[in-house]
Amino acid sequence: MKHFKHYLYIIAGLVWLSACKPSIDTPKPSKGSADFTRYIAVGNSLTAGFADGGLYRAGQMVSYPSIMAKQMQSVGGGVFNQPLFDAGQANGSGYLQLTGFNADGTPITTPVTTNLAIRGIQAIPGFGNVTLYAKYTGDIENYGVPGIKLLHVSYAPYGNLNGFYERLLPGAEGTNTTTYLDFVTAKQFTFFSNWLGNNDALGYATSGGAGDVLTDKATFAGLYNLVIGRLTATGAKGVVGTIPDVTSIPYFNTITVGAVLGAVKKANPQVQALYINALVSGTTYAPRPATAKDLIVLTFPTNKIGLPISTPYGNLPYGLTPYTPIDNQFVLDANEVALAQDYVQSYNAAIKSIAASKGLAVFDAYTFLNNVKEHGLLESGISLNSNYISGGIFSLDGVHLTPRGYAIVANEFIKAINAKYGSSIPLTDVSEYSGVKFP
Repeated sequence: MKHFKHYLYIIAGLVWLSACKPSIDTPKPSKGSADFTRYIAVGNSLTAGFADGGLYRAGQMVSYPSIMAKQMQSVGGGVFNQPLFDAGQANGSGYLQLTGFNADGTPITTPVTTNLAIRGIQAIPGFGNVTLYAKYTGDIENYGVPGIKLLHVSYAPYGNLNGFYERLLPGAEGTNTTTYLDFVTAKQFTFFSNWLGNNDALGYATSGGAGDVLTDKATFAGLYNLVIGRLTATGAKGVVGTIPDVTSIPYFNTITVGAVLGAVKKANPQVQALYINALVSGTTYAPRPATAKDLIVLTFPTNKIGLPISTPYGNLPYGLTPYTPIDNQFVLDANEVALAQDYVQSYNAAIKSIAASKGLAVFDAYTFLNNVKEHGLLESGISLNSNYISGGIFSLDGVHLTPRGYAIVANEFIKAINAKYGSSIPLTDVSEYSGVKFP
């Protein structure tokens, strides 16, 4: 009997322990107060799935809106059509491929030039040549257009100036008059995401402040208000993204002043500085030694450093004297960095204010990507960061995302939607998506 009682105590203890096991409650998928019957995505290259310096079918298929739409299907989301390139022209505009590494560890990238969807070049008077791509004529829910700015959304001729937008319009090249804002709102929708505005700062930054201008702050706010007003005019709910800090991406943090100078000094210890042509104020530039606060762009041809340049003082080494500074387009100098960040912060203040006035969800991409740069990220057991190639988030162009990066962004948008509308859209498994593809 004594042993029998002992066994009863053991069994009772096991039952108690099993009853006390922690449980993980997974919320049942719910749409909350939102309606995802027809979800549309408004935005630029990030929305389109642009990656590795180009728009191509494989990248389109893992755009963050397409990942979001897939997750929305469990809460009533409908079909999500994207303007995919056909399989026979799957390489779209062309893109970069990682084909190997140099002896010093630097990557070798090679342009993909086969199976493109380029149908020709159109000369637009007063503008220049526009590359035309294979037309898409089906239904669309992903309205991402690479290169578009807020400045372009209400500009009627824009369908003739951007080949990625032109391919979505029915008109022949040079004859389009449909504004982007009219195009995306022509058909009824119930929910939207909007990540317009990145290019209003990015173009200035990636050109080293030399090839584009920052959109005026008041103009940006007015146009953003116009866009949101149109998107919410029929009662649709939505989510918006803020503008990332343009200096948080690998495009500006891979080739550093210290690394280039160190390589030069190794060959020639007498060299003391790199020289850049830096912004002083307004439109005034002057040469000065570069510092760690000056950001060299990813596309800078480092083999130019030290090459003889003809000057009034004779042939002098490129980048190593005040008379032969590194060209403006290769460096976003410290004053240009501060200017770009000031404008982006103003843009984001407008985005948050306008979104709040309409009761919209907000994905704060500025804060999120800065945190990733500072601290890295652990997703699905995978350690990620903002480093070029090895970080897993950014593609070979150093600006746009890998499939894994787009999955991460999709989850952040979904988190913002769930928090705002009481929905429980399930997150995607980031581990199912790849980083940079190695040879």
